[in-house]
Amino acid sequence: MSGRLRSLRTAGLLAALAAVMTGPTGDADHPLAGIRGSLAFPRVLFFAAAALVLWAALLGRDRLRAQARTLRGTALGRLAGPAGAGAGNGNGNGNGAGAATRPGATWLSGRRGAVLGHAALLAVALAVPPVLPTAAQQALVSEIGIYALLALGLNVVVGYAGLLDLGYIAFFAIGAYTTAYLTSADAMPWHAPWQLNPFFVLPIALLVAAVAGVVLGGPTLRLRGDYLAIVTLGFGEIVQLLANNADGVTGGPRGVFGLPPLSVELPGVRYSWGLDPLPYYYLLIALIVLVMVVFGRWERSRTGRAWTAIRQDEVAAEATGVATMRMKLLAFAVGASVSGFAGVVVATKQFFNPQSFGLQASLLVLTIVIFGGMGSRLGVVLGALVLQGTAFLLRDTVPPADRFIYFGAVVVLMMIFRPEGLLPPRAHRPRGSGPSRDRSVESVESVDSDGAAGTSRGVADQASPGVVS
Repeated sequence: MSGRLRSLRTAGLLAALAAVMTGPTGDADHPLAGIRGSLAFPRVLFFAAAALVLWAALLGRDRLRAQARTLRGTALGRLAGPAGAGAGNGNGNGNGAGAATRPGATWLSGRRGAVLGHAALLAVALAVPPVLPTAAQQALVSEIGIYALLALGLNVVVGYAGLLDLGYIAFFAIGAYTTAYLTSADAMPWHAPWQLNPFFVLPIALLVAAVAGVVLGGPTLRLRGDYLAIVTLGFGEIVQLLANNADGVTGGPRGVFGLPPLSVELPGVRYSWGLDPLPYYYLLIALIVLVMVVFGRWERSRTGRAWTAIRQDEVAAEATGVATMRMKLLAFAVGASVSGFAGVVVATKQFFNPQSFGLQASLLVLTIVIFGGMGSRLGVVLGALVLQGTAFLLRDTVPPADRFIYFGAVVVLMMIFRPEGLLPPRAHRPRGSGPSRDRSVESVESVDSDGAAGTSRGVADQASPGVVS
């Protein structure tokens, strides 16, 4: 099957899942009624158009990657000399300038196509909630947005830096309880002497969660693999137990409710979001887009390349001059700050208690990252859509405690048939589908002397992407 047909199949399956997930539900006597209603006219036209838009975005992404590889191969051929340049452009005459110009022009057009495809996907995401027939389905898309935001943050830790964090949801709890402390005098026994608008709490919660990430990472990031996973798991359990047992501070197991909703207060204008899920959804979309843009710039920067080098081979990265401890601390802080963002949104829109921040929540976010593709920003967003959509479809027939059986089955099938994830990043392509070497390690190596770079190059060539163990 060609790449175009595979992309079309993927887009069609995702659109069909979205149609069923957002359509009417069936009943015991007519179990297929929900599916028939989901694919009825004119809904089927809307989701067919969404599938075509997603297909165009996937094709643009693949074309951009292929053309970037062509351009890089041409540049490497020119660096190798006239013979290499001639081989790079395919005519054998040693003239690499024309080859560099033609792929460059195509690459620019592919880049425009990818940008337009992502813009079209964003337009579809903005247009979906108003057409949903029930408030429960509108709340579902907000839930998907929350988990997508959490997965983007964990993707920095696991996907970029290769650090296995099983207590990531603790920073989510820190953001939520920070919001309760700063916005209400009645929600918890311990509260601030003054109350802030929840919008002003967003940067504060980000900072508090980032500091918590540094405090956790400082003494623990010298560990690797399973040892780091055990320590972070313990940190997550400690935060949950503190929230549950410190009745005089957090309110204990009864939870937190009654926080003021997000509101806009300007001279002569006051708008409170209340319990309407749509404004929260659009806020989450804005935060997701912001995080994806910032992380995209970071991924192509010196910092992102250092994270990739650490993930592939920490010893080689340190040998080339990368400050591995500082970069791992930065990854922990960045991931924690995004989780704190999500905690503010959850705290202002719904009730929460310590049980909301258990191990299952951490494992679900980690599952989304692995399923979507570690290191892929768009992949983890699609992973949140698929897994949370699956949970929504199972809500009436499968007890919540048993849903992880289905999640586990989905992940096992993914690891068998597509181990790199639903939409893997360029650095995680299967062997033989692109250049044999990740540009990130080359960029990090270039900061050192030729001797050190050559030594580490031989080590890094044998490193495979994934979590360092």
